[in-house]
Amino acid sequence: MPATGFDRGRGFGTGGDLHGRSSGGIGVVPVPDLPRELPVLLSSVDPNACEPVPTGIGELDRVLSGGFVPGSVTLVGGEPGIGKSTLLLQAAASVACRGSRTLLVAAEESVEQVRRRAERLGALVEDCYIAGTGDLQTALVAVGTVQPALLVVDSIQTISDPTVSSQLGSISQVRECAQALAHYAKATGTATVLVGHVTKDGALAGPRALEHLVDTVLSFEGDRHHSLRHLSATKHRYGTTGEIGLFEMGESGLTGLADPSSLLVGDRRRGVAGSVVAPVIEGRRPLLVEVQALTNSTRSSSPKRVVQGILQARLALLLAVLTQSAELPVGATDVFVSTVGGIRVSEPATDLAVALAIVSALAGVPISPETVAFGEIGLGGEVRQSPAAARRLAEAARLGFSRAIVPASTPQPGGTMRLVQVATIGEAITALGLNESHPSASRRRSDSDRANVAPAGTIDEPGGSGSAVRSGRQVRRSRPVQVPPAPRPKVGLTVVRS
Repeated sequence: MPATGFDRGRGFGTGGDLHGRSSGGIGVVPVPDLPRELPVLLSSVDPNACEPVPTGIGELDRVLSGGFVPGSVTLVGGEPGIGKSTLLLQAAASVACRGSRTLLVAAEESVEQVRRRAERLGALVEDCYIAGTGDLQTALVAVGTVQPALLVVDSIQTISDPTVSSQLGSISQVRECAQALAHYAKATGTATVLVGHVTKDGALAGPRALEHLVDTVLSFEGDRHHSLRHLSATKHRYGTTGEIGLFEMGESGLTGLADPSSLLVGDRRRGVAGSVVAPVIEGRRPLLVEVQALTNSTRSSSPKRVVQGILQARLALLLAVLTQSAELPVGATDVFVSTVGGIRVSEPATDLAVALAIVSALAGVPISPETVAFGEIGLGGEVRQSPAAARRLAEAARLGFSRAIVPASTPQPGGTMRLVQVATIGEAITALGLNESHPSASRRRSDSDRANVAPAGTIDEPGGSGSAVRSGRQVRRSRPVQVPPAPRPKVGLTVVRS
């Protein structure tokens, strides 16, 4: 077997199991004790000792900052049926094709099921082994026999240690099994991947110590009814956590997307109110994400606020700013906001796009389909600068967008992109002509016009502070008559009217 970066520093022996007990002749490979290192100068440490080894799957290597590090432990979480097992089977087959042994411990599915999936995915390759067991000791026997460079355990919640007196899937079982596998990975230099279940809230199931135990935590998300899947790292000790990998699920498995922006805005419907495209930055990659908003007037005392893809608290902030700065009646309106494709965006640069989508939905007027918008909105309604503006604008121009609503401090880019620089959310609404179309704006204009006309039941107030000069002549303004309110009857009393 050719030597690879995965095959460094392994030491194997016989005669005991993971906990130092006698194996009884079953051939379990013991885990060597970690050496007690003496203190050394930090500057003398070799930084290349934990160099990542590529898996051959570009989007996965992007999130992992190059690939799996020998001896690292990675936890992959996601909803059932989202494609975690498919992704890791393809990764194991890709690593095996590059000359390293891989082992898949299938604790949930039978080996026949995994074999059929591998045949469908084209993952039947040499040096890719499988062990169908949920027993920790039996799995360690298989690991010691194969001595893989990459170990995949699917899943950690279905692995049990018979020496632990608790039921399968309990906190004690998950913690003990994860610690044992992590100790083995560190001692032998085996890159280990653990598949974890998630709760209905999307959090990883099991003890919280499980996330602290591993080196990397990956989240594999998406809508099972759509083909788009995205992989992100919430914890990564060997690189950044800002990257995102995008895949498309097809008949032949997961395929990395080299141009995800085209897919995200490819099915966009033009001429629909409440739709704005926002250029966002995920790691070092610019993406174009469509933000959609829908509003509906309601008489309920608690209007609905339904959010998908952005933070709930961020929407509440933007609605408050629109109420105070733009005087929009969102307090009695149901608001629904979503990002297309299941992309979750947390950066505040999408504030301007979300706010404009809400205003467009309220006014019922679509925004030009050639327009993008980005910028952070402050509590005073000001539009603040966002980083990497040039890369956002370049990605938008590449896909044919010609106008951008941006903060006032954004520098002018080269090319054909036309910038509309705004300092406040009010200026952005005015630049798109949404304030002239909104009913509240019409009501405000009507109220101001009626203030200069003397209706019935008013008394003219000549001169003084109540007059104005228009076109060289004096216009008399009116003041409404102060009519005292009628007395309200009290319960149980007789009201005598004069």
